[in-house]
Amino acid sequence: MQDHRTGNGADPDLVTYELKGDVALVGLNRPEKRNAISDRFIEAIAVAVERAQSEAKAAVIFGHGNHFCAGLDLAEHVQKSPIEGVKGSRRWHAVFGEIEHGAIPWIAALHGAVVGGGLELASSAHIRVADETAFFALPEGQRGIFVGGGGSVRTARLMGAARMADMMLTGRVVSAEVGERWNLASYVVPAGTALDKAMELATAAASNAMLSNYAVIHALPRIQDMAKEDGLFVESFISAFTATSPEAEERLRAFLEKRAKRLEVPKGDA
Repeated sequence: MQDHRTGNGADPDLVTYELKGDVALVGLNRPEKRNAISDRFIEAIAVAVERAQSEAKAAVIFGHGNHFCAGLDLAEHVQKSPIEGVKGSRRWHAVFGEIEHGAIPWIAALHGAVVGGGLELASSAHIRVADETAFFALPEGQRGIFVGGGGSVRTARLMGAARMADMMLTGRVVSAEVGERWNLASYVVPAGTALDKAMELATAAASNAMLSNYAVIHALPRIQDMAKEDGLFVESFISAFTATSPEAEERLRAFLEKRAKRLEVPKGDA
């Protein structure tokens, strides 16, 4: 196991980085501010994301302290001009887009506050694991602002615009259990175990063929945006392209020759 801190101009104290086998662990490390995201923080996240893409096959993002992320650093944001706000929002879009549309799968391990920009960050991951302490909120309406980290696209597509509007208009706070029903989380686990479960899932994803993972990350969301027949047409090409790779051929032969692990019948929800 290697333990590193981010560098290349970003503040190394804001984000921790650890490479465990083929999985990168990226830790939000501003616990005294509930991991609220400032301009310096977003740049530190960007550096860690870039590094993970270059040397890992899957990644986990989590929060140090009692919370995943309480969202935007309001003390910094209130001092910005409108154009500075636009530029800041677009930077969030770019960094979170590197997670959503990068080269590797990302799993978010959630606990405590997953609020505002924290929920937008979590929404850019491909799988979200929430422990029982996690709670979701979008308090922008009460703050007189609007989401700016991609929530109107990513988060709304997860749970639907009507539910998102409810949260933004009323300040509704959603539990981990409700969040799972609303597709904000794929798993709910006991308190304190989200990171372990996320590592388990990331390790499984890292063992896949990288081309298959890339196709899942990039093709699925784009096909969802297409008309039905266009999506089916693209699916055929992606399916044929991945199936003819040397790695796919070896994996298929291993399965046919009973050298590959068989599927396990689930014994209960996990």
